[in-house]
Amino acid sequence: MLTVSNLNQYYGGSHILRDLSFEVPTGKVTTLLGRNGVGKTTLLKTLMGLVPAKTGTVRFGEADLTRSPSHARVRAGIGYVPQGREIFPRLTVAENLEMGLAVKPASAHVPERIFEMFPVLRQMMKRRGGDLSGGQQQQLAIGRALAAGPKLLILDEPTEGIQPSIIKDIERAIRALAESGEMAILLVEQYYDFARSLADQYIVMERGEIVMRGEGKNMDADGVRERLSV
Repeated sequence: MLTVSNLNQYYGGSHILRDLSFEVPTGKVTTLLGRNGVGKTTLLKTLMGLVPAKTGTVRFGEADLTRSPSHARVRAGIGYVPQGREIFPRLTVAENLEMGLAVKPASAHVPERIFEMFPVLRQMMKRRGGDLSGGQQQQLAIGRALAAGPKLLILDEPTEGIQPSIIKDIERAIRALAESGEMAILLVEQYYDFARSLADQYIVMERGEIVMRGEGKNMDADGVRERLSV
């Protein structure tokens, strides 16, 4: 479980993240929603150690990772799929997936279940990542994160710029990962229907603060869609 307590972050004189506290439990999908510019991506970068937290704590299981570098967080079991995918365009699909094994022993192999979730990756192992479609690159980015065997998977807007058929594939994969009970999932998303279909619990941010939270099954009744459109 990821536990975030009283997290604050500043850019210059701007207070970007304001006293955030929430938990991401194992075996569930926690969706984080909010309009552009409310601090969602900054929060994820802070969770991954890409930008330092000003105050507050980030705990993963029993470990305090608040001041840990990014590579230590990955080694602890956090997988990150950034917005825009950030695959290595000149490396092949196989080489991109092998990058996810960096924290594993030299004898480690890419898990078979990645190809079961995304069969197209097996078909394109020798193709360069930059030659894939946007949806295929997103599947590759998720596969790369899963290759490390994370206990927490963080996804930053995985449906952005993706065709509907692949969105369905990604939705099925995320649901299967959560239902396996092996990992916690933190999903940042603007596509409301996608978030609602997966959410066990939800969080809504505005201006760096959490303004709503609840169970995923109550998102419609709680007026989350209307809150996001205001």
